[in-house]
Amino acid sequence: MDVRIQRVYDHEPREGAVFLVDRLWPRGVRKDELKLDGWVKDAAPSTELRQWFGHRSERFAEFARRYRAELDAHPEVLQPLRDAAARGPVTLLYAAKDPVHNQAVVLRDYLTGSR
Repeated sequence: MDVRIQRVYDHEPREGAVFLVDRLWPRGVRKDELKLDGWVKDAAPSTELRQWFGHRSERFAEFARRYRAELDAHPEVLQPLRDAAARGPVTLLYAAKDPVHNQAVVLRDYLTGSR
């Protein structure tokens, strides 16, 4: 499974099917500006988990554990991503500033089995 991640604000070419994986629409980005195959906000961490994490890197390991538990509880939200990945590469877009400690990293690893 070829799943890539990219910051939504990066203007590099995107590979394959492109999905926004944030629960909230990214600030400063017009909806017609992004060429998306889907916005899978239900696959994003819950509002409560996102707020608890607050992009604090020292909380990332626990955030990842809790987020994987949310994904385990609702596997159906990942079906659009799995279907697209069966056809070719998938790019997951995220808005967080930290390229290492964000939900797209956890989601990519979850989908590819690279926990």
